[in-house]
Amino acid sequence: MAHVLKRKGYEGVALAVPVTVPYERYSIRGAHWFLGQAVRALVQASGLAKEQIDGLTVSSFSLAPDTAVGVTQHLGLSPRWLDHIPTGGASGVMALRRAARAVQCGDAEVVACVAADTNHVDSFRQTLGAFSDFARDASYPYGSGGPNSMFAFITANYMRTYGARREDFGRIAVAQRSNALKNPNALFKKPLTLDEYMAARPISEPIHLFDCVMPCAGAEAFLVMSPERARDLGLPHVLLRGAIERHNAFADDPVMVRGGWAMDRGDLYAQAGLQPQDIDLLQTYDDYPVIAMMQFEDLGFCAKGEGPDFVRAHDLTVGGDFPQNTSGGQLSCGQAGAAGGFIGMTETIRQLTGLAGERSVAGARHGLVGGFGMVTYDRCLCTGAVILGKNE
Repeated sequence: MAHVLKRKGYEGVALAVPVTVPYERYSIRGAHWFLGQAVRALVQASGLAKEQIDGLTVSSFSLAPDTAVGVTQHLGLSPRWLDHIPTGGASGVMALRRAARAVQCGDAEVVACVAADTNHVDSFRQTLGAFSDFARDASYPYGSGGPNSMFAFITANYMRTYGARREDFGRIAVAQRSNALKNPNALFKKPLTLDEYMAARPISEPIHLFDCVMPCAGAEAFLVMSPERARDLGLPHVLLRGAIERHNAFADDPVMVRGGWAMDRGDLYAQAGLQPQDIDLLQTYDDYPVIAMMQFEDLGFCAKGEGPDFVRAHDLTVGGDFPQNTSGGQLSCGQAGAAGGFIGMTETIRQLTGLAGERSVAGARHGLVGGFGMVTYDRCLCTGAVILGKNE
């Protein structure tokens, strides 16, 4: 008789102290500096001594040749639990899942989940050159020189398959810019109209300028602990209600039109005891608008191929009927490397603990955060999602 292992739920896990180290378009400082600023902010905002942080996860593209263990020496930390999570836009979800298990089983009491990258003038070229063997050997020699061309390929295929138009992706970008104007941490300070989006210069058809994130330097971080510890420290916190991840999903699809969320969303909502209609705000990983649209579909807010109709029918701004990427997301805040995989997490903690200021979503109780990372050529390999709940 086959043994069926029942996975433990995520009860008894709290997230607190959302930290953003202000983004800079370019910086001569290294990733270690931004990681250090994030950890210092976690310590100051939590009231903990540095020695009380006994778990650490680190995500960064520009930390090499160091890994997470090098950071412990740089920052004078001595954790009893450590993880290095090099999965880009999926790293925030994956860091939380691992930290949650460490807290649940007592391997660590307070885990700092930190992501940071620098961006000097040559950083992006160096990141591309060292991104993966697959990219270096299978795509660059044929002129597919980085994410713009790869996501142009994925976007064009989605448009042909489902009848999406550039304006549909533009609605996502324009709404996120509106949200970003209420976020002091966002690098983009000017409004964006749909006409301006449509008229922007082409980068790699059908990708135009405002479909692309802007690389920058910065950091995002948060703490994971038990709700009892958060209460003892007097920290506003949210509760982890459910979490999923999946890698190399739907490998038989010739080009990516769906992600691993579609495989596991039933499990995600069952863990939380919720349905898509119970989610008050959504933070998608938004390296390009097509990926946000795929998450609308694959997380169950509409059926596959209905994303274009969905964005035509809904208002995605913080005051709208479907608040999405309420911080402005990467498209309008900037993409601080691996920290882009954490921005949805820190924003949702702020939204559900009353720290979001004028971009607060009224009455929000549940937020869903999508993660997505590590593009090869025709797809991304890592997907994940979590549901966070207000502490009530």
